[in-house]
Amino acid sequence: MTVWFTSDLHFGHSNIIGYSGRPFADVREMDRGLVERWNEVVRPDDTIWVLGDLAMGNIADSLALVGELAGHKRLVTGNHDRCWIGHRRHADVAKIEMWAVRYLDAGFDEIHQGKITLDVGGRRVDVCHFPYAGDSHDLDRYVDERPIDGGGWLLHGHVHERWRQRQRMINVGVDAWDYRPVDTATLVALMEHGPADLERLPATSGSAPIPVN
Repeated sequence: MTVWFTSDLHFGHSNIIGYSGRPFADVREMDRGLVERWNEVVRPDDTIWVLGDLAMGNIADSLALVGELAGHKRLVTGNHDRCWIGHRRHADVAKIEMWAVRYLDAGFDEIHQGKITLDVGGRRVDVCHFPYAGDSHDLDRYVDERPIDGGGWLLHGHVHERWRQRQRMINVGVDAWDYRPVDTATLVALMEHGPADLERLPATSGSAPIPVN
């Protein structure tokens, strides 16, 4: 069994193609491409952590794509997920809980809020949708939702194509990893290599080995 990480698929979100320079002609091609690239690497018995921002657009259609994705899926919610607890400022808790049930019914085994800590290849690593600092926009948003930097490694999403690694922060978002999940062994290799600044990987037309740096 392999453990994988990914984030920021943005199923159903047509504007993300232009915002993040995704190599897809339209949202339908993007959704199909993301599903295909996921299933190229993730096996049915694998576990995959999605660090937020799964689906937008017509939520009934985009959320349904979860059922086509291989593996045991666990969600750490992001600001674009309907079940994110951060929406409590604008929606009652009962509505957020209702959405959590819909995400579970769609195919997630677990839903987590905020920052959690996982064993990643024998290391205790913080995992959250948000990085310690930095954003996909020019200014940091959701500052109150960010994890506190205690000097350890962080796996995150949210920044899309801005970086693959920035010092001790590793962005597992699809825009940084050729639109497919990244496995634990690759992440451990990056951490063993030490803090660094790495740009997104270039997009390829199909399966390709993932370089460490």
